[in-house]
Amino acid sequence: MTLFCCYSTGHKVEPDDMRTTSSPTSMTIGKPEVSQDSEAFKTRPFVDGAKTLIGGQVKPWTGIFSEIYSPVYCTETGERICIGKQATMSPKEAMEAVHAAAKAWDLGRGEWPQKSLQERIAVVERLVGKLKEKRMEIAKVLQWEICKNDADSVKEFDRTMDFVSALIETARKMNSGPAVCQEGIHAILKRSPMGVMMNLGPSNYPFNETYATWIPAILMGNSIVMKVPNTGGLAHFLTMEAYAECFPPGVVNFISGRGRDTMPPCMESGLVDIFAFIGSSKAADALVKAHPQPHRLKNLLSLDAKNLAIVLPDADLDVAVKEIVAGSTSFNGQRCTAIKLVMVHSSIAETFNQKFCSAVAALPCGLPFGKNHITPLACNPTSFMQSLTEDAKSKGARVLNEAVGGGHCDRTLFVPAVVYPVTAEMQLWTAEQFGPVIPIAPFDHLETPIEWLRKMPFGQQTALFTSNQAAAAPSKELSQLLDMCALSTCRVNLNAQCQRGPDMFPFAGRRSSAMGTISVEEVLRAVSVETMVASKNPEVMRRACASSNVFATL
Repeated sequence: MTLFCCYSTGHKVEPDDMRTTSSPTSMTIGKPEVSQDSEAFKTRPFVDGAKTLIGGQVKPWTGIFSEIYSPVYCTETGERICIGKQATMSPKEAMEAVHAAAKAWDLGRGEWPQKSLQERIAVVERLVGKLKEKRMEIAKVLQWEICKNDADSVKEFDRTMDFVSALIETARKMNSGPAVCQEGIHAILKRSPMGVMMNLGPSNYPFNETYATWIPAILMGNSIVMKVPNTGGLAHFLTMEAYAECFPPGVVNFISGRGRDTMPPCMESGLVDIFAFIGSSKAADALVKAHPQPHRLKNLLSLDAKNLAIVLPDADLDVAVKEIVAGSTSFNGQRCTAIKLVMVHSSIAETFNQKFCSAVAALPCGLPFGKNHITPLACNPTSFMQSLTEDAKSKGARVLNEAVGGGHCDRTLFVPAVVYPVTAEMQLWTAEQFGPVIPIAPFDHLETPIEWLRKMPFGQQTALFTSNQAAAAPSKELSQLLDMCALSTCRVNLNAQCQRGPDMFPFAGRRSSAMGTISVEEVLRAVSVETMVASKNPEVMRRACASSNVFATL
């Protein structure tokens, strides 16, 4: 039966033995395909990324390029749909980009670092205006390339622009402090740029997460080289001309192609001063070690995560289910902040599982063109989801919602699989699935989640679910668990899912999950260094700073 107008032919999976009493009898599951006759296919984007931006010039690329395919298939051909192409640069062109950025920096004597903060803000505001003209075009490309639905694709762009606005306002405030005097020494303190940033953004939030470090670095006067992600990077090619028009030559440069080919020589050059990276800790380690002077490299790293949700016996299960479903399945679980393991006290596990499976069964699955909650995977193959699920099943777990479609796989579409009971012998106990496989483990004693937190090499966030009543009696066990979570991770969410925002809050991690803190204010500090001018005579200091761009006040 047709579920999604002209976009796809869907089907319903009927139950055999759900072993629960409250779950719906079927899930709505569409196919990850569109017909050539559909409006979606006829209006699909095609981004010509066979071009480069190096040294202020956008030039056509005549070398090797990669075709970029959407996770969405064509019904008639059975093939994934090509939506663009991307230049495959060699180490030679990558080094040209780094040298262009270093020339623009010129050890602080370049045109961009010499500008005042107010002048740089004016340029960034001009850039924002140009980007907003491409809002829907960028959102559409995100929708086709990484399969964000209508709301999420637009939200990624809008949230990014809001973040830039907050950065500008915060930078102004940070720069407007008065002169200070301590022990007879007068001083003016400012933030100044550090040099060249190498920026490697992710595939899951290619626009928002890249701009979270990219724009702060530009605002503070640094020059930038961005490695465009191989998946999710087409939207960046839509912005090249805007950057070329707004910024002096070499301030903004793009590299595309194989990271393993292009990134090591860039780092080995020693020209990179700031390294902003989102990806695996293994890849980050290799690139940092490639730098000839890693001690002077300023790192902003967002790495692996395995965020744990713990449901205590007194938890409000309706609240817990709602938050954990959102936290584990939003954008198909392809988020570093996703909840990737749920531990539920044994006394409430059966009731929790019934409610949870019922809530998951209500999630529509299919194409990203509309309101489907589960869409085709772009960041991890469905084969990985299947292997994790089969490993757990072979060791005693089962897919609780299998009878209504849980774990159903159709090419790039994977229906959320609720796996229970997960134990330490299973890969899901420690593996970061980065997709819609939801492992649930029962526990009888607090020592189980505490021991898990102690042994895990990651430490981004946790979520604790307890009574939602303000008048509930204080609990020594809850306080003990809260402290353990706080000392093992960097954010503890009470009766709420793990998440990044609001952007004014610090986003950080312990162990192998992160290095550095990202928030509106902290990231500005991370991509700059405190600089001061000091004198025993305040009048001499004021005279010297009268025409200074670094020490000017807004």
